[in-house]
Amino acid sequence: MSDAIRNACIACLDRFMAAVNAYDVAAMEAEMHFPHVRFAGGTIVTYPASGGNPLDLFERLRREDDWHHSTWNTRRMVQHDATKAHMAVNYTRRRADGSVIGVYDSLYVLALKDGRWGVQLRSSFGP
Repeated sequence: MSDAIRNACIACLDRFMAAVNAYDVAAMEAEMHFPHVRFAGGTIVTYPASGGNPLDLFERLRREDDWHHSTWNTRRMVQHDATKAHMAVNYTRRRADGSVIGVYDSLYVLALKDGRWGVQLRSSFGP
């Protein structure tokens, strides 16, 4: 496995998670490529372009579960070539006091476009 590709993907995921935790849509979208696909809870949602990434998921998580932030547990590159990487990830959603809401496995597909790695697709076992 290419250390350079793995490191670039990990850095992208770190910035993405920081943006999620900051509830910062612009920063999240800066780490995504479009069209962007999210497959979770049996539903596939496609965001065709930047500006269409609603925060309703986070609003619902805050309201229903008192979600405060999420943390990566593991991020493992399982396949890659020069322009695409499949990352098996595991993350925990937490409340402000650090208590656990849930732990979830996902597969993130990152792509190299216009000279930067970005998240193109997320398939999660989380809601």
